[in-house]
Amino acid sequence: MENKKKTIGIYIIASAIIWGAVIIGCSLKLKDSGCFVEISYILSTASVIHLLFIWGPVAIQFKKLKEEN
Repeated sequence: MENKKKTIGIYIIASAIIWGAVIIGCSLKLKDSGCFVEISYILSTASVIHLLFIWGPVAIQFKKLKEEN
């Protein structure tokens, strides 16, 4: 059970690091440019996909872990 909690925690930390790097990288590239709107569409689409494919399974794991307790 402790192993499952650690695995879920690693997913959460990795997700935060990846998205933090993406957002910082995009903001540095878009500084004083005219393409912020186009890139913001890409970022919003990616975040929705991320929520569906990463956080969906993690939420299911949380629910299973809670039911085991």
